[in-house]
Parts: sequence; structure tokens; C-alpha cells
Amino acid sequence: MSDRQVPFRGGGFSPVSKRGAGVLVFVILLALIEWGTRAGWISNLTLPRPSDVFLTLRNLAESGLLLSHLLPSLSRLIVGSSMGVTAGIGIGVMIGLFSYVRAGLVPLVAAIFPIPKIALLPLFVIWFGIDEGSKYALIALGTFTPTVVATYGAVDNVDRGLIRMGQSFGLRWFSIVRKIVLPGALPGILSGMRVSLAIGIILLVAAEMLGAEYGIGAYILEAGSLYDLERLFAGVVILSALGVLTSWAIGQMEKRLLAWRG
Repeated sequence: MSDRQVPFRGGGFSPVSKRGAGVLVFVILLALIEWGTRAGWISNLTLPRPSDVFLTLRNLAESGLLLSHLLPSLSRLIVGSSMGVTAGIGIGVMIGLFSYVRAGLVPLVAAIFPIPKIALLPLFVIWFGIDEGSKYALIALGTFTPTVVATYGAVDNVDRGLIRMGQSFGLRWFSIVRKIVLPGALPGILSGMRVSLAIGIILLVAAEMLGAEYGIGAYILEAGSLYDLERLFAGVVILSALGVLTSWAIGQMEKRLLAWRG
């Protein structure tokens, strides 16, 4: 019998990066839309030509209006999401670790979670004014509740065998939390952050459509009121790029913080 090496099959379902696949899908989709609009299969009243949207984006960048709208939106998203995610992780960890906190706060979170946060915007305007305060509060609340749910769920899913092992080695409570519970819950927390930041971008647009002179949401609202599809889709492209950027940033965090998974 000849010795033949058996291929390793223990890799599980580890995802393999396929560089360029996502870009190729976008290119094909844009090419089809461009061809359809030029050939008359797609009405220009339905979808603008991607080339026209690209020219609109270039004009925005050259005129300086892109930064004028993008920087306020980034500031609102960063401030509001930082408050919501930070508070959500802290309270989520406490819910996962302390029974009394769980008994008191889980019903409250369950009651707040299904409420459409956009519906609370008029109330926040009354409480915090029409300026930045109401926008920060809306984004913070919108990112807070999914982060709480993802965090205490991740803490609950930490292998209890590892915790018992730490206790058998005489580790103190704080050491078990720092060395076992938090690292074990980190993948679930980061996955929850992806959802929370996506919700934050949605609420950012809604908040900027009310009482904001500059911002991507205000830009889209103005373009829609004028039925300027090129500008409208240019704003949508900026939001899509913002979503891709936040997802990429969390992916980089996962690579650094979860390198121990191999």
C-alpha cells in the first residue's frame, strides 16, 4: 500500500477570506444598472445612472459640501453611539453577573427594546431641544438596547465549565470575570456592536431630517424634496460607505481582540 496523506478536515466552518469577491459583485451590479438605464430598460425616473451619481459625488467633494455634511454626521454618530454602546456593555455585563440586577432590569429592557426609537424623536426634541442633544439621545438609546441584549446573552453563553475550572484553581471572583467571562463573551459583544452601529446610522438619518442644516440625513431630505435622484442616491451611497466602514472597523477589532481563537 502506498502512503497517501489524508487532507486535514478539522478546520470546521472557519471562514476563508475571498478578496475581491464583494467588490466584483458591486461592479457587476452597477454595470447592469448603467447598461439598463442607457438602454432604456430602466427609467431614469426610477434609478439614476451610476455614472451620474458618481459625478454628483465628485462635485460634492470638490465643492467642499461633502465634508460639510459628513463631519457633523460622523460627530453625531460617534458621540451618540459611544454613549449607548458603553452604557449597554456595562449594564449588559452587570445583568449577566448579578441576579438582582437581572431581575430588575431585564423586564425594563424587554419593555423598551421593541419600541420604534424614531417614534420617540418628538419627545426627545421636547426634552433636549431641537439641537444636538435630541440627536445624541436618540442614537444613544437606539444603540443601547441591542447592545444590552447582546452583551448579557454573550455572558450567559460563556462555558460554565471554564468558570468552575477557574474556581477549582482558587481564582478570585474578579479574576474569573476578567480572565474567563469577559474574553469568552467578547465575540458576542462585538457581533452585537455590528447591529447596534447599523441601527445608529439609521437613527442618525432620521434625527438629521428634523432640524438639521448639515448632515447626510438633511442632504437626503433636501434632495428628496426636490426629486433630485442623483443627489438622493449620492446620499444613500455615502450612508452605505459609512456602514461598510463601521463594519470594517469592528472586523479589525475582532482580529486584534480575538486573535487567541486562532
